[in-house]
Amino acid sequence: MIDFDPGTAAPTKGTNVRNGGDLVVETLEALGAKTVFGIPGQHALGLFDAMGRGNLHFVSSRVENNSAFAADGYSRATGEVGVLFLSTGPGALTSLAGLQEAYATGVPMVVVASQIPLEGLGARRKGMLHQLDDQKASAANVTKSQRLIQHASGIPSAIQDAWTEAISSPQGPVWIEIPQNVLLDPIMVPPVEDALAEAADNPPRVELIREAVKWLSTAERPAIIAGGGTRRGRAEKSLLSIAEKLRAPVICTPGGNGAFPWTHELSLQSWIEDRHMTDVLEDADVLIVIGSSLGEVTSNYFTFEPRGRIIQIDAEPRVLESNRPGLGIRADAGQALAALDSALDEALSAVRNPGGAGPDWHGTTPEDLVKESLAKVRARLEAQDLGKELKFMADIREAVPADMQTFWDMTISAYWAWSCWDAREGQFHSAQGAGGLGYGFPAAIGGAVGLETVGKPGRVLAVSGDGSAMYSISELATAKQHNVPVTWLIVDDGGYGILREYMVGAFGKATATELARPDFVKLAEAFGVPARRVAPGDVGDALREGFAADGPNVVVVETLLKMFGPTHLGD
Repeated sequence: MIDFDPGTAAPTKGTNVRNGGDLVVETLEALGAKTVFGIPGQHALGLFDAMGRGNLHFVSSRVENNSAFAADGYSRATGEVGVLFLSTGPGALTSLAGLQEAYATGVPMVVVASQIPLEGLGARRKGMLHQLDDQKASAANVTKSQRLIQHASGIPSAIQDAWTEAISSPQGPVWIEIPQNVLLDPIMVPPVEDALAEAADNPPRVELIREAVKWLSTAERPAIIAGGGTRRGRAEKSLLSIAEKLRAPVICTPGGNGAFPWTHELSLQSWIEDRHMTDVLEDADVLIVIGSSLGEVTSNYFTFEPRGRIIQIDAEPRVLESNRPGLGIRADAGQALAALDSALDEALSAVRNPGGAGPDWHGTTPEDLVKESLAKVRARLEAQDLGKELKFMADIREAVPADMQTFWDMTISAYWAWSCWDAREGQFHSAQGAGGLGYGFPAAIGGAVGLETVGKPGRVLAVSGDGSAMYSISELATAKQHNVPVTWLIVDDGGYGILREYMVGAFGKATATELARPDFVKLAEAFGVPARRVAPGDVGDALREGFAADGPNVVVVETLLKMFGPTHLGD
């Protein structure tokens, strides 16, 4: 076993003496952690030495950004806290784009980064390897909070506090950094025997629920937008109950995809970027917005001009009324909708007589309005020569088992999936929070590892374009090393397809969007990962074969997909 002298970082003879790293590992295990993602580094070796004495399963990625995506995917797939170990300086900084996605999407993670020895802190230019003026300041934009632990006895409580903060709504990643010598020095602190982290309560204010019920009990045209916070708050059951009580049409944002049954008679599905849906939402006299800021995509690129009143529910107070005025209710979505559902029972029974007329959308029932609106969307799509795209997405959906989780990169297929993907009993995950490239495959690796860890079938699907695939191509080695059951669909169109389309539409030509790329089949095979190239029409059969196989595999489809025409630009 290798140990290090904390002053010189030079290798010394192993002693098996407990150190600060052991406290990190022991506390994480006591809190329920089972898996850690990351990459070893010199200042962090105390962490990795201690893992050798513990029971944590370590998944070593090839790039720290991908480690962050993997921990993110692990958390989304399992509902547990993702744990990430980082080394100082370049390793820590490389993770930040991945952490931005977790922060924007509210994914609970505990990030433990090493630091230079204590004597180098304070922005003194001592010339230490990996030294930064203030490392945790670099993480301030992409994590809920940042802590520097300067003595070993503070490690257990700090990690316990960080875990509590990560799981408390609004959830998100929390950053801890520990200097090299604090991780390596022998300690007098006894082994950690237990640790407890409970999410802080975040209920709605009673008077706000009462006011919301007052609005809704007299609404003629209520409607609901279900954002990602609905899923994070596990509010699906309450959402369904409220929608059925109000007979309110429900539309899901990309982050909320799966929060409401796709084929329900009140489901507007996820066609949030279509003007027909924008028209419906604008006409609502009371609109409930759950776990969404009414941001760029949800507002159909800020063309949404509601004429009715808005009830906005979100755990993050900075989201409330950030784009539209309304009755802002700061609360966890699960707690808020449960309270609203309960309060509506009595209010609606007093206001509406059994068998009464109910909601009235200008002479149309809400159920008929939903049918008509979806039919209008279908007619618009069918008029745009998108047969190949519609069939391609339908073939993927048919091939994917109903309960399989899917992870989508920022690629044209994912942009389609935001609107058209029926998650069924599975879960839909994409990188729409921060919108960075490279999410799909490493997040799917983390998701598959997590599902197997909690005793569920681990096979998942990742979908990337050729451009985004190159961000995470090195993780084929990770998937192979750990025999991760992930099927990776790479849709190769020879460039940054969505940017190409945007530029041609805006400027008449595309610049710097075309890419030289490898033979993805041969490259995957070089990693020892089975791969095949198929025509677009054969994607379903190829995926089914991949799902039936063991370990990782790759399916490559060379095709140019188009996006449906934007409706926010007008005619």
